[in-house]
Amino acid sequence: MADGLLNIVLGVAASAVSAALGWLAQTLRRRRRLDRAREFFGMAEGTECLLVVPRHAKLPDGAAVALQDAYALMELAALIKECGAHASILSHERVRQGIGTKAEVCLGGPSVNSRMAAHLAWRFPGLRIAEWTGPGSPMTISAGEQSFSRVPDEAEYAVLARIPGTDSRRPVFLICGQTPVSNQAAVRFLLGNRRRLMREYGAGKPFCLVVKAVNTPVYGPDVVELAGDLTRAAVTAPAGQRPAAAPDPDPAAASSG
Repeated sequence: MADGLLNIVLGVAASAVSAALGWLAQTLRRRRRLDRAREFFGMAEGTECLLVVPRHAKLPDGAAVALQDAYALMELAALIKECGAHASILSHERVRQGIGTKAEVCLGGPSVNSRMAAHLAWRFPGLRIAEWTGPGSPMTISAGEQSFSRVPDEAEYAVLARIPGTDSRRPVFLICGQTPVSNQAAVRFLLGNRRRLMREYGAGKPFCLVVKAVNTPVYGPDVVELAGDLTRAAVTAPAGQRPAAAPDPDPAAASSG
């Protein structure tokens, strides 16, 4: 009887130890994943992330935001909260600061977001994004020999790019879709494929990708896939083009340096 009771006690103790070790291992894995995400996005715990909002392309009110862009901002806000950072949301017209002291996500095409236009001209001078000219407009995204044109009811494209931070500063992520739906699809791609992007680009490499949202009238922003990598062509200015000047550093960064 004593031996049987001892075996039961030892079995319970062993199970408790195994459960505790398993819980600890899972906690450490989650912690490592979170630390890698914070490094990749530049969102250390307690820091601030700037979300730059475009204007609505079809409404005269400069404060109006497309519904899908609002959804994209909500999904980005959830990521920021997960990293333990804080979101600061500003219209593109109200942002008057350099880059580097805080992470930034800039949303919308250059025709509806002046800050996006400045970022693209500075770091991705080889990238071209045609403006909307009316229903059925292809709004072609191109760099080098690759181009991606919108086909209504079949395919919409978005640029997903990163300007890496320098000197331990924070990166800028660019979400530049042909439509608000493709903006949200690019955010979905970024969040759903962040481990893959972390492995490929780490925290310090720039990238300029194009993602494809498939049949958005049916699938919305949910079916999205990688369409191309334009990084090499996008970072190279066309022959004879003078590179855009880098933005002034953030005054807060200068005073703290």
